[in-house]
Amino acid sequence: MPNHGPENLSNRNRTAEAFTLTSAFWFAAATSFGLIAAGYLIAPDFMANIEYIHFGRIRPMHVNAVLFGFVTPGLLAAAFYYVPRLLRTRLFSQRLGVFNAVFWNITIAYGMIAISTGHTQAREYAEFPWVVDIMVVVCFVLAVFNILMTVRRRKEPILYVSIWYVCAAVILTSITYCLGNVIWKPDTGALQGIPDAIILWFYGHNIFGLLLTPLALGLAYYVLPIATRSPLYSHTLSLLGFWSLIVVYTHIGAHHLLQVPVPTWLKTISVVDSVAMVIPVMVFLINIWYTVKGKLGEIHSDIGAKFVFTGTIYYFFVNIQGSMMALPYVQRITHFNNWVVGHAHIGVLGFAGLLALGGLYYILPKLTGRPLHSRFLADMQYWLVLIGITGFAIDLTTVGLIQGNAWYNGETVYRILPEIHPYYVLRASLGVLIVIGAYTGLYNVIRTLYFNRGAKS
Repeated sequence: MPNHGPENLSNRNRTAEAFTLTSAFWFAAATSFGLIAAGYLIAPDFMANIEYIHFGRIRPMHVNAVLFGFVTPGLLAAAFYYVPRLLRTRLFSQRLGVFNAVFWNITIAYGMIAISTGHTQAREYAEFPWVVDIMVVVCFVLAVFNILMTVRRRKEPILYVSIWYVCAAVILTSITYCLGNVIWKPDTGALQGIPDAIILWFYGHNIFGLLLTPLALGLAYYVLPIATRSPLYSHTLSLLGFWSLIVVYTHIGAHHLLQVPVPTWLKTISVVDSVAMVIPVMVFLINIWYTVKGKLGEIHSDIGAKFVFTGTIYYFFVNIQGSMMALPYVQRITHFNNWVVGHAHIGVLGFAGLLALGGLYYILPKLTGRPLHSRFLADMQYWLVLIGITGFAIDLTTVGLIQGNAWYNGETVYRILPEIHPYYVLRASLGVLIVIGAYTGLYNVIRTLYFNRGAKS
């Protein structure tokens, strides 16, 4: 079981609080952007005269707000809480951490305004203009410095696996972001032709696999053993999972390029490693599920642990789906349609998003020294998000199969649109549930942090 650290470390952790509020705010904003985008898929003229939020702009705003505004700060909030405790020391600098959170919000807000006003590099997950790219890198460098200096000052000689994951995530992402956004070319932020596609999808997968995934797994390794009062099933398996993730995930981005003229050896590596992702995923799941075996009651009673455990289940599904859709025979049906969109939602919201929310709800009572403002609202958010994302998975996967099979058999795009329109209506309806859940969570977080005079049942 991870060590809690000495009790005198219970002073208010302003860095974790700041990142918690950041995550909750941008979750509400990001889902609002997503709901607007879903509206365009039902009615293409929906608010089409408002250029700042037409589909070509609101969609990348939604994606980047979810990735950099909601999930990453949520996972970092938990990391800034548990890293000092596992190391039996204090965070190197609370002032630096709070500044990091404030600057993070300024960066994301600037990025949203830039995309909304048409200033974009027009590359997947790399839409931010060059100035915002530099600001993002600064954000990660500040986090790297604060975390590594905390590790350097530690009083605990043994590094628990969560520390490995957090350090890898922030260090590797600092490098990956620079490469993927081609920051040495401020005029374009891109290379030319196939080399740009290769480097973009190296970045496009690793911004998830080397950022969200390690942070999420590190959080699960911290929360679930403590919540269930169980020792970690195997420290050896945790390290095997860590190193296999770092080795295997790094090379799978090119499976997005099987239909384009990239070198065959690169395609082969990407497909093989995509299938091999079953190794780090199943090693982690076996380790964490055996750790909590027979303890579902304790998980259910802790709202943070319930979010986290549910996220691990989605981790299983997103891996099985991802490995399968990397196969050329499968990809001829699933590529370029809503199957991929559903896969992204399962991974980012179902896996990493639920873990981020679980981390927030787990650390909030410990940050404030008081129970959550409302356990009922937290449970309501859990079910709203769970129903929404499960519905997304089924709905978008179904739409993707309809589109892929129709195109494969020679149908044109416009002939399919009337057939899938009801599914887009269902998608937007499910999005409403998630938006309500996001705003419910924001309210609960604010009340817990600043206006919590007594907890409700």
